[in-house]
Amino acid sequence: MKLQPDRIDVPAITAYGADWVAIQGRQQRSSVVLASTGEQFDWPCSNFADLTPEHFDALLALPIEILILGTGVQQRFVRPSWLSGFMQRRMGVESMANDAACRTYNILASEGRRVAIALILPGGAPEPVSAPEA
Repeated sequence: MKLQPDRIDVPAITAYGADWVAIQGRQQRSSVVLASTGEQFDWPCSNFADLTPEHFDALLALPIEILILGTGVQQRFVRPSWLSGFMQRRMGVESMANDAACRTYNILASEGRRVAIALILPGGAPEPVSAPEA
């Protein structure tokens, strides 16, 4: 599915599939974090079952108000105790399937919210994709 917002001035998810996502037209097949404030980095977790509290440490340092956790093809929830650092910083965390997470990230980012998305993807090397037509 291609996503084509009218206008977005922040890093956007331009397309996605079951095991990949395109950020600004560049396909990513391994887990990734993207923030509306410009940060983007690989996230070392390719399976929800492999998540640990340590996976959230780098996310706590982001200058955001909301974290969207894309848990793969189905919605899953992490242990609440793993999110205590977010609660202490008054940062919201929402878990959802990757497709819903991508759509929600784009909407919140386009509204000027300080949001990040952490997507669990199965792995592989990124491949270039053509950008959506304007």
